Amino acid sequence: MTDDRRLEDAVRSAVAQGWLPATTTVPQPDERPWPVVLLTALGAWLAAIPLFVVVGLLFGSVLRLGAGPYFLGAIVLGGAVVALRSAKLPLFVEQMIVPALIVGAALFAWGTYRDLPPTLAAVVLAVVALACAFAVPRPWLRVVLGAAAATLVALAWLPWHGIWSAPSVLRFWTAWHLDLLLWLLAGRAATRALADGARARIASALESLRVGWLLATLVGLAWWSGMTFLVGATLSPGPLADIIGRSDGGAAGSGAMAVVRIASLALAVGAAAWAGRRWPSMRSPAGAGVALVLVVLAWFMPALGGTLLALAACATGKRWRLAATAAVTAAWIVGGFYYQLAWPLATKAMVLVAAGVALGVLAWASSRASTAAAPSTGAAAPPPRWNLGGSVSLPIDRLGIVATALLVVIAANVAIWQKEDVIANGQPVYVLLAPVDPRSLMQGDYMRLDFRLPPEVAADLGGLLDRSRPHVVARRDAATGVATLLRLHKGEPLAGDELRIELTPAHGDWVLVSDAWSFAEGDAPRWSRARYGEFRVDAKGRALLVGLRGQHLEKL
Repeated sequence: MTDDRRLEDAVRSAVAQGWLPATTTVPQPDERPWPVVLLTALGAWLAAIPLFVVVGLLFGSVLRLGAGPYFLGAIVLGGAVVALRSAKLPLFVEQMIVPALIVGAALFAWGTYRDLPPTLAAVVLAVVALACAFAVPRPWLRVVLGAAAATLVALAWLPWHGIWSAPSVLRFWTAWHLDLLLWLLAGRAATRALADGARARIASALESLRVGWLLATLVGLAWWSGMTFLVGATLSPGPLADIIGRSDGGAAGSGAMAVVRIASLALAVGAAAWAGRRWPSMRSPAGAGVALVLVVLAWFMPALGGTLLALAACATGKRWRLAATAAVTAAWIVGGFYYQLAWPLATKAMVLVAAGVALGVLAWASSRASTAAAPSTGAAAPPPRWNLGGSVSLPIDRLGIVATALLVVIAANVAIWQKEDVIANGQPVYVLLAPVDPRSLMQGDYMRLDFRLPPEVAADLGGLLDRSRPHVVARRDAATGVATLLRLHKGEPLAGDELRIELTPAHGDWVLVSDAWSFAEGDAPRWSRARYGEFRVDAKGRALLVGLRGQHLEKL
């Protein structure tokens, strides 16, 4: 049964029992498939670009006047809202009007940010977005405008000078949690409006607005937590994640960070209480144990508490799509704990391993309890089994777990064997490190590397989607092993002193094997003297970075 059908049945039952007025109706969803709506939104953004140019060419002199942006913005925005209020608007016409809505809002934003302080301008624009959302009876547009309003409310808390400083990062945390509080309060208002048949339209508008508002809030919390585990291997964590990693350690003992951690802990406890009140199973020992593990993690990860509260609210309300989004956000935040450089690697490992072991034990104990209770109830059918021959059989689910584990072990060992083969049989090659800014050389427990490719190679590489992994040709000095990168390999025969090295994609570009070197904490002075990267390269061009060498190729 879909969520819409459940909502219809719930409203019909509530009306039949007298809990809701007889005039209460369920807001009708958009009949168009979501891919059509998504393409409409993308087309609107693209169409807004030439429309900006047209407005600038026709009304450039008016825009330079004091009230020009407000006058034109009000006309374009008001006209778009009036047109979008039509109940039977063709899709093509809607695609033409939505860009006008974007342009009108942009003109109004230009004027407000020009004439008002940034905080007040963000608040005014958030009010305009909410007013447009209530005026336009398009659920998908209300979702977009709700997300825009939530983002503007968060931006209103940020100072526009020193935005990447540690205090601003903490204010950013406060801003997104204020958005979360407003989302919860709007939920209460929507429930009360739904109980009054005369205000059903308000409830409908709030429903779509809250979806966009929560989506923006979850994205903001995930962004605040920084890059998540493994994703950081291909995408740069960015300035915000770097500031969080540094400020967290410096503020770990400060009052501000302590308050943030306590607030996250309290929100996680509130999420557990919310779920326990709605779901009796959460009051069992296993459910309480899971809640305790998540509460402890919320102390280490300040963005997790609010996310868990949103997850509890959506899951207990059977808003499964939003609950799934909140669950993905929580997983992202937990993965981002790896990049919090203020915590030692050993501490991070112990926290995550302890949480995983605790959850595994709780799952095992819960499965044993349910298995023991099954014969007494007689309701649960035995799980299907796979006959392995004779009297030996395994449940299908356990067989799948075993098969998956075996595949993971096989894949990991094959990768290890390949790398060990390159290390054992590859020839040693040393490549000069390009100059690196010493202020950004050391970042916690890894070093940023840069092996500069020749300009003609970089110009000929193209993007990541243009080709399979390219190879660069290098000339190796027989006496020292130092390699000079020459050109891009295009299938031509190599000279006796030449070899090819496979390039690796990273951060949207091609790099020589790796752009980072990890080391034990406290060893930064040792590795800061590195001047060469030490590689092992096999006959097929596969290469591994196995070490760093000093100015005279000495071991560090």
